[in-house]
Amino acid sequence: MTLWGELHSEPPDAHFAAFSSSFACDRRLLPYDLEGSRAWAFALARIGILTKKDVQQIGRGLRAIGKRARAEPGWLDQHAEEDVHSFVEARLHELIGDAAWRLHTGRSRNDQVALDVRLYVRDVGRQLQRALADYAFELLRFGERHPDVILPGYTHLRRAQPILLPHYALAYVEMALRDLERVGQARKRADVLPLGSAALAGTAYRVDRERLARSLRFADCTDNSLDAVSDRDFLVDLLYACTMTGLHLSRLCEDLILYSSQEFGFFAMGDDVSTGSSLMPQKRNPDACELVRGKSGRLVGNLNALLVLLKGLPLSYNRDLQEDKERLFDSVDTTLASLRVMKTVVAGLKVDVAACRTAAAGGFSNATDLADYLVRKGVPFRMAHRHVSRVVRECTEAGLTLETLPIERYRAICDVFAPDLYEQLTLDAVLSARAVRGGTAPLAVHPAMKRAQKRILRALGSPA
Repeated sequence: MTLWGELHSEPPDAHFAAFSSSFACDRRLLPYDLEGSRAWAFALARIGILTKKDVQQIGRGLRAIGKRARAEPGWLDQHAEEDVHSFVEARLHELIGDAAWRLHTGRSRNDQVALDVRLYVRDVGRQLQRALADYAFELLRFGERHPDVILPGYTHLRRAQPILLPHYALAYVEMALRDLERVGQARKRADVLPLGSAALAGTAYRVDRERLARSLRFADCTDNSLDAVSDRDFLVDLLYACTMTGLHLSRLCEDLILYSSQEFGFFAMGDDVSTGSSLMPQKRNPDACELVRGKSGRLVGNLNALLVLLKGLPLSYNRDLQEDKERLFDSVDTTLASLRVMKTVVAGLKVDVAACRTAAAGGFSNATDLADYLVRKGVPFRMAHRHVSRVVRECTEAGLTLETLPIERYRAICDVFAPDLYEQLTLDAVLSARAVRGGTAPLAVHPAMKRAQKRILRALGSPA
């Protein structure tokens, strides 16, 4: 039986009914639909629409539905209701009779589904935050295991300047912290009760919506019923947060795929996240990172699909919005799975310290420090830049490095150069020079890691 009455003289076309049904997808909202229905029953009882006996029967019936659904997942497959709301009402009526039909008084599926998805986002957003925090802490542990490892930093995928490995790990922690913040913002925007908006104009029954909001642990309730039943901004916010998380994970994946290749040789991935070739017995393929990198495209697609879905929808509710849930569920599942996989990848990373250091020392990565040396001697930076460019060109032509070029050849380019320049060119000196907050010097990186730990805990709402 449908929930929309006897106006239609003919039953729905079978193909249309199958096309229209969302139960295969939105059954995932069952726990939230049951929770909302319990709260609505109490709200109706407070204004005399339901009796105490009705509420007791409804409560027992809803609990029975939830218990059986948890114990027998296949039970839901035995029913072909239009959606999760129809399923709950039908099963409740089977259990308790007409009290189930009184429960829908003053309520619409429009504000029901708006409530359900808000409850879901509030709940699953917390799961995303915990998964992001676990991943971020794993990055910090990776840095802590290798506090003194130096590797090359890149711009344009060319060696630029040496950095500490913990500084590199912290860059991805910063991204995760922004993702944590974005998920938190989506949860906050979802934390407003739409129930009581009915179909679009507000319920005709004087339920206490503020009390109803408190009973469902919402921070507030909506102030406009038209907007409340059609608003999906909070879903865009959550999918955007998932998409940005996926993009950040994809960037790390690209790094790790490169850095674990024979051409770089900085890292090695664990056997538990690598695969082999069906033909070439020597292969160790970084499939975990490639899959995460690929799945980030799904997140972009889901966000784009939701944005296009919402574009141009007239007020208030439209059936188009049924399409939001597949995008929502897929993005949440993909993001959670990707975070868990990348936590495992990072936990198993092995570092070739010598290869990292050799690469960090090459490519004239200390050239900027040579220019800074001249600046401290009174040479304007632009002139210092030109002098060092000439030095690099001479080293390149002679097959030398900045450390091995004789002082006489330095002085032929600029007579300010002196033998003490060589002290400024060591990797340790180059790193130590960058001790500003946010820099790569050990004196800056180690406090930054402590601050990052506290910021992750604060983002989770835990005491730092």
